[in-house]
Amino acid sequence: MKYRKDRLEELIKRIVSEIIMRELKDPRIGFVTITGVELNKDYSEAKIGVSILGSSTDVRKSMEGIRSSSGFVQKLLGKELKIRNLPRVYFYLDKSVEEGVDMVNKINNLPGVIDSKDDEDASVEDDLKRDDSKADGDN
Repeated sequence: MKYRKDRLEELIKRIVSEIIMRELKDPRIGFVTITGVELNKDYSEAKIGVSILGSSTDVRKSMEGIRSSSGFVQKLLGKELKIRNLPRVYFYLDKSVEEGVDMVNKINNLPGVIDSKDDEDASVEDDLKRDDSKADGDN
């Protein structure tokens, strides 16, 4: 039974992301990503995780826009899904992406941790210096 639930969650995630991308014309909605869908046991509710890129005011406005259009999203979802009982759609702000970025930044700022970006920049600069010295030697 879990297999059906997983398939249905993925299908809802794909359909809702397409609806937000193509159908919603609300100017409040910014750069939105659907991070996940959680169905309850009887499939009557679908909690949809949303990650929003931008400042806190952009996030707040985008969440207002998404929540106000949840009925429209549910209507279009019902047209796409071929199931008897359509789950009620709820949106929530998923901050796991932001928390992950913060954790990576904290790890990179620890003493003794070498930043791989600095290593890449240094190796690119070394390569450029070698190329310049080869070009000077050829003249």
